[in-house]
Amino acid sequence: MFNLVKKIIGSDNGKVQTTDQDALNAHLALTILLLEAAYADGECSEEEKEHLVATLVTNFGLSRQEIDILLADRNKKQKEYVDLFHYTHFINENFSEKQKIDIMESVWRIILLDGHLEAHEDHFAHKLADLLRLSHNELIDAKLRARKQLS
Repeated sequence: MFNLVKKIIGSDNGKVQTTDQDALNAHLALTILLLEAAYADGECSEEEKEHLVATLVTNFGLSRQEIDILLADRNKKQKEYVDLFHYTHFINENFSEKQKIDIMESVWRIILLDGHLEAHEDHFAHKLADLLRLSHNELIDAKLRARKQLS
């Protein structure tokens, strides 16, 4: 469980001590942000969910078991309001600029997976970039890279 957190906060900004809670918070924050991107248009297709799982496994090192637990917890709370500020604040405090851009790129891939961009998906991406303290250029560059990766 510490591998992701060490990769995220271990060498990039000098933090070397991590706890189970740090790892859980990192995993939860990543999962929630990507799930909110998947649900930005009101639904999450199986293709989007599988892409989300693959992204969490491949890019962020989560195990399928951890993801299943986090997804089940998300489904229980689906009707509750998700406070993005809480999760983005954690990310801003613990992730490097490059890692935040990588997250934004992952968000764009999920949003663009179905081949069209709806207004509320675009709004979500802009709001998230603002909360992650990313510039408009970083947002657009992440979008272009994501689009290229999907083609």
